[in-house]
Amino acid sequence: MFFRNLTLFRFSEAVADDAAVDLDNSLDAKRLRPCGPLEQSTRGFVSPHGRGHDALTHSVGPYTLIALGGEDKQLPASVVNEELSKRLQTIAEQQGRRVGAKERKRMKDEILTDFLPRAFTVQTRTLAYLDLKSGWLVVDTASRKVAEEVLSELREATGTFPATPMAPEESPRVLMTDWVVSGKLPAGIALGYDCELRDYAKAGAIVRCRRQDLETDEVREHLKTGKQVYQLGLTFDDRISFVLGEDLVVRKLRFLDQVIDELKETDVDSAAAELDSRFALMSHELARLLAKLDELFGLPRPTDR
Repeated sequence: MFFRNLTLFRFSEAVADDAAVDLDNSLDAKRLRPCGPLEQSTRGFVSPHGRGHDALTHSVGPYTLIALGGEDKQLPASVVNEELSKRLQTIAEQQGRRVGAKERKRMKDEILTDFLPRAFTVQTRTLAYLDLKSGWLVVDTASRKVAEEVLSELREATGTFPATPMAPEESPRVLMTDWVVSGKLPAGIALGYDCELRDYAKAGAIVRCRRQDLETDEVREHLKTGKQVYQLGLTFDDRISFVLGEDLVVRKLRFLDQVIDELKETDVDSAAAELDSRFALMSHELARLLAKLDELFGLPRPTDR
């Protein structure tokens, strides 16, 4: 269950105290329910342990793991449009008239009503965890829309959950560009092998590097001509590799051999014990990474005022 991407929000100490009181019961009121016959999608919380489990949270120290589930009915637009064309053709042949925009929309709604009960349902699950000590909400996605959906459902379940997206005091784009140009990186941080450079002044020119040495004259030359770093592959303490975006979304997160070896040394005898071991290790490692990002970019925790 190691996260692959991180979209981050921060919340205050008061919010953390409220969440710690009765989070299980709050989420229970927003459990995922199946789509109704005429619903296209539903959202609700499910057990992070997986199917067959009731518990909606799993806690290790100050870290609480949650999971937002979803059901979406798959009704391709091509199917709806094909049926609409058939009905329009029938009207043209039988009544000899063309259908206006308002009637066409009504017919399309009728098709959706007819077809939805028979549509195929796809289930999704998005993991997230709350760091109640340091005030982080960490969502396992690189999609801002999905992350906001998790936060929105959490707010609805708890009644209120004020949390803010990242608002760095230091520009990630400027700092990352300087790291590559100068070759001087902060302690504990090393360059990886991926980057994305952009220059909007020249018709949106974009250069993407994959599995390439970034400490080369070729890369630096792009930066000297005006491009800036929008995504940069980095390694933290030789334990975590990732690609950091100028939006501070962490992508392609991977725990390196040293961390995996520590996990293998842990003796687990059940699926629950394995989840506990993996979550404990992951949350501990990510706490160190997030503290480093806070140090580098200035990501202040909201106050209660």
